[in-house]
Amino acid sequence: MKRILTAAILIPLVLFLVFLGPRWHGPFVCAVAVVAALAGWEYLGLAQNRAARPPRIAVVAALLLLFAGNYLWPDSTLAIMGALNLGLIILCTFRSPAEQVMADASASIFCMFYVGFTLLALPSLHEQANGPSLVTFLLCVVWAGDSTALYVGRAWGRHKLAPRLSPGKSWEGALGSLAGSLIAAGVLLGLAEILQAHDSALLSFPDEVLYWLGLAVVVNIAAQVGDLVESAIKRSAGVKDSGCLLPGHGGVLDRIDALLLAAPALWYAQVIHQRF
Repeated sequence: MKRILTAAILIPLVLFLVFLGPRWHGPFVCAVAVVAALAGWEYLGLAQNRAARPPRIAVVAALLLLFAGNYLWPDSTLAIMGALNLGLIILCTFRSPAEQVMADASASIFCMFYVGFTLLALPSLHEQANGPSLVTFLLCVVWAGDSTALYVGRAWGRHKLAPRLSPGKSWEGALGSLAGSLIAAGVLLGLAEILQAHDSALLSFPDEVLYWLGLAVVVNIAAQVGDLVESAIKRSAGVKDSGCLLPGHGGVLDRIDALLLAAPALWYAQVIHQRF
């Protein structure tokens, strides 16, 4: 029940923010930056379970600066990322004991990439001509796949998907997740056609239906791998959840783990499609 109530509150808020319009792109970026900062804080807490002592406040500040820099100077994102990482390496060099420098710097830089660089795909998608539709497609495909995997896996899961990383996940749940994502994509495409028939451009999905269904498959696979990646990190840290901020869902990192790979996958797929 906690899981359902949390989702019932957060999902409408997220979609409302997504569809506020181009003038509200700044608040959308701020919201994603805050999520990245919270997830980064949780990841750094996990790293401490493995004897690392990264400078948590400095890394979170660097994450926020990364999003601010990307918003103000999008063409210089890589340079900003590099400068922030170099700054963290220098900080760890002079802050940490000599025997801790490698562990602290590695945890800090990995956090910047794993949580920060990956979530930059969300503002990049949102800035496109049909940005709100792209972000909605991403979120709905991931959410539907995650929910379907949970219930299908519980009901019919027999064959373990990756027992070393996540004993609870099954091949049946993975296939159910894929089916759920495809259904969500089909519903969104149908809804877009209905809205367009009534002269509404609230949802816009150009290109063929098969292209979007193919994207749903790509996004779903990336999301499932992202879930397994975070499961491996938590198992390495010896914890069940990354935090307890969201009732029924664990921590923020637990809630967005699938997006950390799914968002870049959709962004790169769009870039490749536009170039070729």
